[in-house]
Amino acid sequence: MSEARRKAVPVRRKRHWALRILGWLLAIFFVGIIGAVATFFIVYQTTKIPDPNKEFATNTTTVTYADKTNPLGSFYDQNRHTVPLAQIPKHVQDAVIAAEDRTFWTNPGISPSGMARAAFKIAQGEQLQGGSTITQQYVKIMYLTQERTVSRKFQELFIATKLSRQQDKSKTLEGYLNTIYFGEGAYGISAAGEAYFKEPDPKKLSVPEAAFLATVLNNPTVFDIDDKDPRTQKRIITRYQYVIDGMRQMGTITDAQAAQYSNKLPDIDKKSRNDRYRGPKGFLLDMARKELIRLGFDEDQISGGGLKVTTTFNYGQQRKIVEAATKELPEKRDNLHVGMATVQPGTGALLAMYGGPDYLKSQLNWATLKARPGSSFKPFAVAAALQDGTSIYDTFQGDSPIEVQGKKLNNEFDRDYGDVNLLYATQESVNTAFYDLVDQQMEDGPNKLVDAAEAAGIPKTKALEVGRDNPSTVLGPDPYASPVDMANAYATFAADGKYAPVHTIKEVVGPDGKVLWSEASLKKQEKQAFEPNIARMVNYVLQDVVQKGTGRDAKELDRAVAGKTGTAGGVGVEHRKENAECGGCKDGADTLTSWWTAYTPQLSTSVLYRAGKTGESDLDPYSDEKAFFGGGWPLKTWLAYMEAAHEGLPKEEFAEPDEDEIKDSPTPTPTPSKTPPSTPPSVPPSTPPPSKPSDKPTDKPTNTPPTKTKPTRPTPSWPSLPTGPTTEPSQTPDRPGRPGGDQ
Repeated sequence: MSEARRKAVPVRRKRHWALRILGWLLAIFFVGIIGAVATFFIVYQTTKIPDPNKEFATNTTTVTYADKTNPLGSFYDQNRHTVPLAQIPKHVQDAVIAAEDRTFWTNPGISPSGMARAAFKIAQGEQLQGGSTITQQYVKIMYLTQERTVSRKFQELFIATKLSRQQDKSKTLEGYLNTIYFGEGAYGISAAGEAYFKEPDPKKLSVPEAAFLATVLNNPTVFDIDDKDPRTQKRIITRYQYVIDGMRQMGTITDAQAAQYSNKLPDIDKKSRNDRYRGPKGFLLDMARKELIRLGFDEDQISGGGLKVTTTFNYGQQRKIVEAATKELPEKRDNLHVGMATVQPGTGALLAMYGGPDYLKSQLNWATLKARPGSSFKPFAVAAALQDGTSIYDTFQGDSPIEVQGKKLNNEFDRDYGDVNLLYATQESVNTAFYDLVDQQMEDGPNKLVDAAEAAGIPKTKALEVGRDNPSTVLGPDPYASPVDMANAYATFAADGKYAPVHTIKEVVGPDGKVLWSEASLKKQEKQAFEPNIARMVNYVLQDVVQKGTGRDAKELDRAVAGKTGTAGGVGVEHRKENAECGGCKDGADTLTSWWTAYTPQLSTSVLYRAGKTGESDLDPYSDEKAFFGGGWPLKTWLAYMEAAHEGLPKEEFAEPDEDEIKDSPTPTPTPSKTPPSTPPSVPPSTPPPSKPSDKPTDKPTNTPPTKTKPTRPTPSWPSLPTGPTTEPSQTPDRPGRPGGDQ
């Protein structure tokens, strides 16, 4: 054998083994295909279409207080009306098909692309959702449970395929249109027409009305027409136009009609909500429903899933907070609003809340709407300073004015305090001292202040993030927080610096008795936001506010109490036109928000007062004082509730901070160089610096106290961003002005 032939043999051998491996792989592939097909047909043949879900019409979700005994109510009356397909006009049918399943009449009952997406989500460890055909959605409603599991999804696919072959498509569409959930407690197209347009007869629904109902059908929560958030409104319009265009493509409407209908949504004429939402408890139900949605429950589960929902609301505490919020008020009450919230330190459980007198009359929840916190934001500056190594006995400029970023800023009544330590500055809410602390003595002070606020529990928002570069953040000039937010953030200090997420749902149990969610799952979100001694020092400082300062009336509780007042000034909405015409003559003349947030070791409660339809009117006419101070009616309302709320509770004390931290120099007694008002709680809010420094000239600050009966404060409108931090606000603001100050 020649050398050339000997060398060729291994080459043929390599090709031989390569071909054998390829052959085995092809054989395995084809066997797998055959096996998969065989498995599909075996499962298909053995799959039986079960009887329709007999419990479908009776699974009402119930809600109770934390004791699981006292009922809070239910979210909706389940409204159902069955209508034959012959009485549902073609444009209504086509609107739903255009929105949900444009291949309905031709597909095999399942969507291969939807199956692929579901498989991908399974691989990613996500919940199964979306992409189902009309037939699949109908199967899930009528034959299966609402649980999202892999086995339930595959069961749905096989039943949908078999149903599509054995049942006429028209019958499936009729069943779907009479059972699918549209929100507002409405199941089926007839109930939906009644809920949104007061029209239960589908034949009387216009094309735009049918398209809108098909839009909402996709997800009643995501496309909630009552949500005035611009992003939600844009989402609704985009989806609505998608449905209209689908109807055009299907030939249901002409191009001209599509262009006409796409311009605007139809006028919504909702049916009045059931009495189950009447009164203050309507806000509790609404808040619980929204939290269930955030936890991942669908609207149809919430309304008709037979859930047993236990909330964190304490039955006794809730009755007491409503009584305080409706009785301990000024004589003048028209358009006066109170928001109150109580959180349990260490757990984040929202025990009681008052959002308004009647949810059916107004859905504005004054306990969850964000507002300007004013000087009630200063405790977060104290926490940030302590973390930064500042002592409560370090001194800061208490004289007025103080220059920050080239701007001269003043105390209330332009009062001078001399050099004051942090303890005294907090006690008397000395603004210049806090400007000095945050904007001059602490490196990157505003940023550290925002970090401390968010660590305590103030939600991260765009307005608050802007405050990282704003010297006036320490005076809470923008709508950073709601009473619920403030109660929970202060509760972090009460709990030795331990943060727990505020929540309203304690437990959710399915109709089969299985626990679907428990507040125990929130444990992983708890964290040590501040070292215990930092929190104890904040408690020590805020107790001084109660013992000697702007919140001293809270001593009547006769318990360990720590708290802070907060008042934000500006120009009430009713004065803004006049203010613009007179060139800013009323800048800072009104009180827009007034707070008292305080806590014991057991309960943290925040009270906020606002006035006017939008909460942007002047509070001062409601008070006999010079202005509507946080140490006045907000504290009185807080006291009325907290006295009742602590009945039967043992007296507890806050843990003492390290002795070395508080055993320093005594609190100085400043000597004002200008005549102060006789009673500190009657000091009006001061003018904060701008969010963004302005290059425009401002009026020179004066050292003469105002002679007007009503004290001057900043802020011409909402949302506020002043341009000139002067005693008399700038006449040429870049954007509307804003509040500040305290008592």
